[in-house]
Amino acid sequence: MSKTPLAPPLEDALAISKDLIAASSTPIVLAILAEGDSYGYAILKRVRDLSAGRMEWTDGMLYPVLHRLERLGHIESRWERAESGRKRKYYRVTRGGLVQLDEERRQWQAVDATLRGIWQMAAARLEPDPTPSIAPIPQGA
Repeated sequence: MSKTPLAPPLEDALAISKDLIAASSTPIVLAILAEGDSYGYAILKRVRDLSAGRMEWTDGMLYPVLHRLERLGHIESRWERAESGRKRKYYRVTRGGLVQLDEERRQWQAVDATLRGIWQMAAARLEPDPTPSIAPIPQGA
């Protein structure tokens, strides 16, 4: 599976609210781990890459999510020694985590569809009326 950014880079930074980042953290972490086992720094980098820099997670935000997902049985962890000799904690998604990811995907798709519908209706109301607002002047007048 390709690990290229999914979002186009933005010239102006888009501030994503902390509430939205928190709400999206579970499906994002589970989806990243569904790609393959990973460790904290690599997950942070993957989020940054996927969002083209729009989402900058910190250790203080990620590790509580990982610990909660592990407590719930959605992920498992193990310690491994990196080539540098440093120990890293790797995480992998469990079967239960994949089931949860599927449920998260369904919920986010429902939210996305609802917002798109609302925004399309709002955009349609804001479009100018193509009919002229002034009656045409009759010829020969």
